[in-house]
Amino acid sequence: MSMPSVISIIDDDPSVRTATNNLLTSYGYIVHTFVSADEFLNSAELRDTSCVIADVQMPGMNGLDLLEYTRGLGHHTPFIFITAFPDDAVRARATKAGAISLLAKPFTTPALIKYLKIALEESDGTSA
Repeated sequence: MSMPSVISIIDDDPSVRTATNNLLTSYGYIVHTFVSADEFLNSAELRDTSCVIADVQMPGMNGLDLLEYTRGLGHHTPFIFITAFPDDAVRARATKAGAISLLAKPFTTPALIKYLKIALEESDGTSA
C-alpha cells in the first residue's frame, strides 16, 4: 500500500490555505500549509512534498520564482498554480517553467483534483 501523497499549499491568503487544506485532507492527502515561499523553502517539507499548490502573487518570492528556484536546487516536484490574475503572460511563464496547471481563483474542486492527480502520476518515482 502506498503512502498518502504530501501536498504543500503556499498562499499568503489564510482563507485559501484553510479551504484548500480542508478539501485535500478530505481526499486523504497529507497537507502542509505555508504563508510564503521562504517558509516552504526553510521547511522539511521541501524534500518530502509530492506536489506544490502555490499562489502566483505573494509578497517576497512569488510562485513562479519559487518553481524556478526549486528546479535550480534539483527538485522536480510538480507545481499547480492558483491565481486571481490569470493573464496570458503569467500562464506562458508558468507553462514554460513546467507547471502542471494555472487555475484561476476561485477554482472548482473537480479542476483542482484533476490536475493534482495528473501531477502525482507524473511525479511517481521521479522526485529528487
